[in-house]
Formats: sequence, C-alpha cells, structure tokens
Amino acid sequence: MPELPEVEYAANRLRQWMLGRLVLRAKAEPTRLLRGQPARRFSQALTGRRLERVERRGKYLLLFFDGNAGLLAHLGMTGKLVRRPTGVAEPFSHARFELEDGFTVHFRDPRKFGRLSAEPADRLFLLPEIAALGPDALLEPPTAESLGERLSRTARPVKVALMDQSVLAGLGNIHAAEALFRARIDPRLRADRLSEEQRRRLAQAIGETIALGLANDEEEEITYVEEGAPNPFLVYGKAGEACPRCGQRLASLTQGGRTTHFCPHCQR
Repeated sequence: MPELPEVEYAANRLRQWMLGRLVLRAKAEPTRLLRGQPARRFSQALTGRRLERVERRGKYLLLFFDGNAGLLAHLGMTGKLVRRPTGVAEPFSHARFELEDGFTVHFRDPRKFGRLSAEPADRLFLLPEIAALGPDALLEPPTAESLGERLSRTARPVKVALMDQSVLAGLGNIHAAEALFRARIDPRLRADRLSEEQRRRLAQAIGETIALGLANDEEEEITYVEEGAPNPFLVYGKAGEACPRCGQRLASLTQGGRTTHFCPHCQR
C-alpha cells in the first residue's frame, strides 16, 4: 500500500518522466477519484501544459504546471503511476497524461480509493488537507524531542497516533508497525507515556523503516507487496511466523480499523 516511501518513489518517477515535457492530452474518467469534479476540468486544466515541479507532502503529490495549473494527487490504497508507450492500453487506468515524447503516464487504481483534484498551482499548499499535515517524516525527520511534543498531546495507542497525519505526515499502517517493532515498543502503549529513551529509539526506527522503503527507488516501476512483490518487512504480514529478533511467534491485533503486526515478547 502506498505510504511515504512509495509516494516519494512516485514523485521521483514523475520528475523523471514528465518534467519539462508538454502534455499533449490530459484525460480522466468520471470516477470517484475526482471527488465530484467534472472530468473535463482535469482535461481543460492540464492539456497543453508543461510540468515544472513535483512536491510531496506526507502521502500527497503536488504537481505544478506552467500557467498556474496544478494537481493534487493521492494514491489511496492501490494507486500507482506507470508509464507506457502512447496507444498501449493499461488496465485500471482512470486518468492519463499523453506526452510529447510518445509515452503516456497513467494513474492506475484498481480499487479507486485514490484522489485527483485539478487546482490552481498557487493554492496547492493552501488546501485544507495539506495545511493540516504535521511534519513530514522524511523532509523533517522526527527527533525524540519533536515526538515528545506531538505524542504527549494524545492518550491514544502510539500506533494509532503515528498513523494520524496531523501528528506525523507520511507514516501509514505498515511503516508505523515496522518502526515500533524496531524500537521495541508495544503498539498498545499510550502515546503520552513513552519515555525519552523510547522516543529516541522510535525516531531512529522511523528513519530506518523509511530508508528500507526507499531502497529500490531506482526501479522503473514499483510493485507492492499486495501485488506479489517479496515482503521486505520484519513483521508486516507475518503474524504466526517466528520473530526475526527473538524467535517467538509474531501476533496481530486490530487498531484504528487496521491490522497491527508485532512481537508480544520483544515489544513489551
């Protein structure tokens, strides 16, 4: 599932594929990805434009085109960006940019949980969903002090708090669980009860798990674990298997509507 590393990967591919290139034709299907915007708005705003800049904030992509045209994009649970020769069909493509170099960049999303919104470029950072984000976990790496400041405000379980994008932008279910495992912290522990040492270990672990997610950033196209890629994570999706640290059986529980994988022995 797309979390900060996967969205950073998508941002880098867009820079590689589209920066400076003319969009001969932009088209979006009238699906829920547009959140009520008419499909013609996507086409009218972006056809004939050149991509000048790509930014990422948390799990959002911000695309800046000439003529003050902009696009907010969120990959949702199954979205990804892929490049194909123009004219080659792509399954589950719900929006696309036909470029002057003979390639088309597709927004592919089988479950249509993503989002696309054409907006004026000078308003992208002012959109409520962007303005509400907390510090970006890659651009503003957390420290024991910054985690203490933000986590001390909530009595929620630390795993749930880490998935709150207003606390720390970019972490999702997978990387929050992985970071807590690396830091040896029980995901059920109240966020406001972490010790300074636990916060220090957690800050380091967040950096490590993001780095793991970015390890294959040079590949042309990303494949998610849910699509059959090898699972590189220490605990995610491995309930019932042996803990890679202590050998005890890994477990899972539901938190905030998501499945948390952890080691009951190591993460006390």
